[in-house]
Amino acid sequence: MTEEQLSAKASADDSVLQAQYLRSLSSFEGIVLAQIEMKNQLSNRLNWTIRAGLILLGVIAFSILVLLLTLSSQINRISGVVVDINQHFNAITVRMDRISTTMGSMEAQMSLMRQIDENTALMDQEMASISHYMSGMRGNLDGVREQLTLVRDEIGNISVTVSNMNREVGVMAVEMHDMSKPARTMNRMFPIP
Repeated sequence: MTEEQLSAKASADDSVLQAQYLRSLSSFEGIVLAQIEMKNQLSNRLNWTIRAGLILLGVIAFSILVLLLTLSSQINRISGVVVDINQHFNAITVRMDRISTTMGSMEAQMSLMRQIDENTALMDQEMASISHYMSGMRGNLDGVREQLTLVRDEIGNISVTVSNMNREVGVMAVEMHDMSKPARTMNRMFPIP
């Protein structure tokens, strides 16, 4: 092919040159028109691609808008829920404070359990000694009952003796009255000043 190009020489004839010029001009024009046609097709494709991209971007923007609106409504709900949770946490902290104070008082009371156990042991000992004393007192009360029974019997004997003495005194009074009759009569006869 290089040999053909070297062998092809420009003709010196003007008509041949004119024909070659026209032919090269028409082929250049065809090339330019083909490039213009290709550029038009590419520009049309580019326009369609841009339009499709704009439509796609519009759809994406619309979906993003819907998502943002949905998120804003959900954020409002979430903020309300968070406020409720904060209120519940505040109530829980107040209750936990109460529980901690109650636990502190329970710990203080539990620390007193050792003293209570010691005092309970002392009370058990004292109750045992009290029960021992009570059994002794029961024995003493039984002795006192026996003594009271003996005293009652003695008082009965004394009352019998006193009633016997009263009878004896009555008998003595009658006898004294009888014995004093002569002295009275003497006194009437010879009165003592």
